[in-house]
Amino acid sequence: MVRPLLLQRIERRFAKPLAFLLALHIVGAIAYRLIGGDRYTLFDGLYMAFITIATIGYAETVDLSQSPVGRMFTMVFGFAGIATTWFIFSQLTAFIVEGEVNIALRRRRMLKRIAGMSGHYIVCGIGRVGSNVARELLSTDRTFVIIDANQAHIDAFRERHPDTVFLHGDAAEDAMLQDAGVERAAGVFAVVGDDSRNLVITLSAKSLNPAVRVVARCHDIAWVDKMKKVGADAIVSPDFTGGMRIAAAMIRPAVVTFLDEMLRSDKSLRVEEVRVGERHAGQTLGMIEHRGPDHIVLAIRAGTQWTFNPEPDLPLNGGEMVVVVATPQGRKSLEERFA
Repeated sequence: MVRPLLLQRIERRFAKPLAFLLALHIVGAIAYRLIGGDRYTLFDGLYMAFITIATIGYAETVDLSQSPVGRMFTMVFGFAGIATTWFIFSQLTAFIVEGEVNIALRRRRMLKRIAGMSGHYIVCGIGRVGSNVARELLSTDRTFVIIDANQAHIDAFRERHPDTVFLHGDAAEDAMLQDAGVERAAGVFAVVGDDSRNLVITLSAKSLNPAVRVVARCHDIAWVDKMKKVGADAIVSPDFTGGMRIAAAMIRPAVVTFLDEMLRSDKSLRVEEVRVGERHAGQTLGMIEHRGPDHIVLAIRAGTQWTFNPEPDLPLNGGEMVVVVATPQGRKSLEERFA
């Protein structure tokens, strides 16, 4: 199980000094017990060590009035203990101050990176579903920003993908979506665990950028119509989709195996779609697309009409969609050709 980054930072900064302070108490307890003699217990020695390090100033539990060695040991021991204690407190102060400063600097750094993005995706909610969405975007070499109100979710994802651009906050707030560059984004995934919040995220995203495509997660079918009314372009129910996948694994095992192998391929093969630019109207498929090892053309969609396994002499129109199986590099190459 991945530990939160905060716990790792605390352990890295405080584990050794705290262990040294504990060791000092143990050494002091034993030393004062030996210096004092049999009339003192080990607990008396530990108490003496504690009040020396803490500079409390109570009367000596172990009498050192006739022991120059004991007083010399106390001087050295007290200096080491006080120095260690002050070091721990200074580290704690620095940790708190640095934490606040780092949060502000990190947010500025993220906002600067987002300002340079265009045509990216925004993943609202990086829990179990959102993490899978983000991993798919990574596999297909797409740029994205994650937003989550739970810092632990962000830390868990960034532990495996440290370069991920993120914002900590509520994705339902307009300001958070604006910070994520929703005006320039290609799409928004509303995939938090609450249907009502996914509805608000959809409404906010569409009000800020009516052209952005929004895909919303929905558990309760009672929310589907509401999400459609506020502008969701696609609504996905994990329960429904999971049921369809289970049924497909039973009645179409070869197809499911093929899709699984494609997803696990080192080449990150995916079924992709590429839009035909207006400047290519009237040109044939063969004039633009050249068959290669990084893509295969499956079909062309013109409105509601589909042409499967199209021939090279098929004429194209602007706005049509070319459906292909391609690697991320192949998809980018086709996007440039058909733009």
